[in-house]
Amino acid sequence: MSTPTVAEPTSLAVTEGIRVRVQSQYLPDQSSPRDDRYVFAYTITISNEGATAAQLKTRHWIITDARGEIEEVRGDGVVGEQPRLSPGQSFQYTSGCVLETAVGTMHGSYRFWREDGSYFDAEIAPFSLASPLRSEEAN
Repeated sequence: MSTPTVAEPTSLAVTEGIRVRVQSQYLPDQSSPRDDRYVFAYTITISNEGATAAQLKTRHWIITDARGEIEEVRGDGVVGEQPRLSPGQSFQYTSGCVLETAVGTMHGSYRFWREDGSYFDAEIAPFSLASPLRSEEAN
């Protein structure tokens, strides 16, 4: 299975009523292309458009750089929280990622638990991480 090619710094997916919207941006002030350090921020909005409450318990990210190097990140919650979303509620946070290449992609999932003990994985659709500068033009 190959990783999808993505050109847009945004993504949107809906799984079992949970909408996950992502917007990424390059952070030139924190990046150092001459040192192969490219820093990106991404803002994620998670909305419960379903009929029942769900709580985000864990995250799973797959980060791929331009060399095809893959890093998987798993952990509890997001930014130190495990938000419980009632129908109609949203949660937004911003986090970051450092790559050694000027472009890459991220995608993954959030595991949500419902009050009846069932759980599901809400998709985080692929989005790009891209510096507007080519390496030889920066610094």
